[in-house]
Amino acid sequence: MTIVEEDLKKAYDYIKENISVKPDIAIILGSGLGGFAEYFDDKEIIEYKNIPGFPVSTVSGHAGRFIFGRLYGKNIIAMQGRVHYYEGYSMDRVVMPVRLMKLMGASKLLLTNASGGINDSFESGTLMAINDHITSFVPSPLIGKNPDNLGVRFPDMSNVYDKELLNLLHEAANELDIDLKDGVYLQTTGPNYETPAEIRLFKALGADAVGMSTACEAMAAMHMGMRIAGISCITNMAAGINPTALSHEDVKITADRISDKFTKLVKEFIKKI
Repeated sequence: MTIVEEDLKKAYDYIKENISVKPDIAIILGSGLGGFAEYFDDKEIIEYKNIPGFPVSTVSGHAGRFIFGRLYGKNIIAMQGRVHYYEGYSMDRVVMPVRLMKLMGASKLLLTNASGGINDSFESGTLMAINDHITSFVPSPLIGKNPDNLGVRFPDMSNVYDKELLNLLHEAANELDIDLKDGVYLQTTGPNYETPAEIRLFKALGADAVGMSTACEAMAAMHMGMRIAGISCITNMAAGINPTALSHEDVKITADRISDKFTKLVKEFIKKI
């Protein structure tokens, strides 16, 4: 058994002792969705800091806890605050929450994030359904001895984002009259924002949005056989596209501004799954 498997087992055993719900759907709540779990019925909460060997979020605005509950008759586990590679955690720690949620029983995963817009047709406040990603600029979370009970050594990444779930996202958006774009998400390490030259490179590679999370989580989830959907909230245009300097405070302001629309979309999507 690898260290990853040992720590996952400890975390799994701890949650099983303290939580009665077996989740069907997992959600990682990015910026703008921190309050989403208030809509859950029969809530049960586990703080990350209480889970043996579990990474703890250190970023402002990330609460750092799992919330279990029911929404539209479905059992859900939500991460209220994620951990990032730039916080100093190894990639296998960054994706440990996703792996744990799969072990808990979740077969479907919705990833959400705040990101910078690269596509010229985007603007601050745009919502983008992720239809593919680029992870070439961060280490793979699958490097090292493969935990064979989690997935195969060489997993296929041809269709990371489930087409049926993508269609359901668009159905939900259409019914709510929300203009949901499609696009490719590119992950960098962070914590610094990208330079204008890097953004020009990413645009040439086909990226529509850039951020510091999500794609590595999708890779680990795909490794374990989960069905994945993703939504990026474009909180700012990337470096060099607008003359304005980038700041985390501006990201949070935009995320809060469109929180209501983002929340409605995710609720309608959950209803349809």
